[in-house]
Amino acid sequence: MNIRPLGDRLLVERLEEDTKTAGGIIIPDTAKEKPQKAKVLAVGEGARDESGKRIPMDVKVGDTVLFTKWGGSEIKVEGKEFLVLKESDVIGIIEETASKKKAA
Repeated sequence: MNIRPLGDRLLVERLEEDTKTAGGIIIPDTAKEKPQKAKVLAVGEGARDESGKRIPMDVKVGDTVLFTKWGGSEIKVEGKEFLVLKESDVIGIIEETASKKKAA
């Protein structure tokens, strides 16, 4: 698969959330919401301003991002589900702390 998003769009794959709460309660599939956290697989070149100059993307391949609940378009390629988001749908980038990097 080779998908290159255009403009200020990015291709992401949702990351699965835990199926168990902190108290040990298992959440059934029917009660779970779709995760709003994803890994960035591909990014476009960025949007253009009024003069036609490219505005670079803040998000890069490999980032883990949080996005708006209703953002993006779901697509299915080769049996796998992906999401195409505009950069404006991204709420933030999740950065690993120094202690997590050492543990990994």
